[in-house]
Amino acid sequence: MPESMSPNPAADEALSAVMSGELWSEFCDQLKATGQQILREEAPGDPLHRAEGWRYLTRLTRIALDMFVECADGDFPSFYRPSHETAKIGADNPDNYYQRAEINGAYDYRITGTRGSVAYLGFIAIAGGYEEEDGNMRSVGALDTHSGLEVDANGNIEIILSRQPHEGNWLPITENTVAVLVRQTYLDRKTERAAELKIERLHRNGAKPAPLDPVAFARQLRSTAAFVKGTATLFADWAEGFKQHPNTLPAADQEYCQKLGGDPNIYYYHGYFNLADDEALVIEADEIPDCDNWNFQLNNYWMESLEYRYVDIHVNKHTAKYRPDGGVRIVVSARDPGCDNWLDTTGHREGTMAFRWIGADRIVDPRCRVVKLSELS
Repeated sequence: MPESMSPNPAADEALSAVMSGELWSEFCDQLKATGQQILREEAPGDPLHRAEGWRYLTRLTRIALDMFVECADGDFPSFYRPSHETAKIGADNPDNYYQRAEINGAYDYRITGTRGSVAYLGFIAIAGGYEEEDGNMRSVGALDTHSGLEVDANGNIEIILSRQPHEGNWLPITENTVAVLVRQTYLDRKTERAAELKIERLHRNGAKPAPLDPVAFARQLRSTAAFVKGTATLFADWAEGFKQHPNTLPAADQEYCQKLGGDPNIYYYHGYFNLADDEALVIEADEIPDCDNWNFQLNNYWMESLEYRYVDIHVNKHTAKYRPDGGVRIVVSARDPGCDNWLDTTGHREGTMAFRWIGADRIVDPRCRVVKLSELS
């Protein structure tokens, strides 16, 4: 090899970008270019949706910085919240408490903690992410309360993450596993207790965190920008597709949902509402299958759940009021028609929506129809 040729030109380029400031310029330019997703021709162009779009990009950036910079060390992993009340992705479930920890598939890990009292607790090992060209966040292993998560007499849990089988609670991982995603699903946030969890890498042998590696940081910041772009593009594409069939709730492509990090115990429906001020969308399920939970929610165009902390924008198995025949009717409108299970569009004449069956023993497709508010009672 000639003396002038570096053994690692990619590392040399990254270090040069750090030193010159080009890395920061590149990062800012990438975020600026991602703004074109908010200006897409088919997206609503009113001030509310436009402002929500810009806020959405700031939220995605916060999530990505946690994911790729602050919590990225697989040797010293910690759980953080990749979607929550003020940072939302892809029709985030208002009943869920999401957690995620970055790991390295070359090593073994242990999760310990208390089970809590949430209705459903699920763990998924994932490979890939929205920052990659194909946008896939593939599930490579799953363990949950629906499929036999073991809890001791004191309510404690221990889970081993490894490539080799392990006795007790075992979450399989592969060499290309990058993270573990946790879904804690409430029926009633006011009365149920979340699981308290921590994660550690096994066989670390007393190692301490190393100082920040400039070359690694360049990769992390570039991944941050790529994640914001990939996520914004992916779900803007989804919303564009849903908009073609307004006020319906077709079943999603379940296999595709799994490729994007969906829970294998969940059956998903996605749709788009578009209502005049004097109209309501009525969603009905004529029977409720035996299930861990079900829910329906409203989102904005960018597929962020609407403000569920203070407004009724979703309903679930526990909070719903049922018809005498055991079915359920949900009403979506801008004004309260005085009906059970009314959901407030919070000033949005249009947006996306989602319905889920969680751990259901069979699938019952919901029906949708648009009616005048004056027809409701």
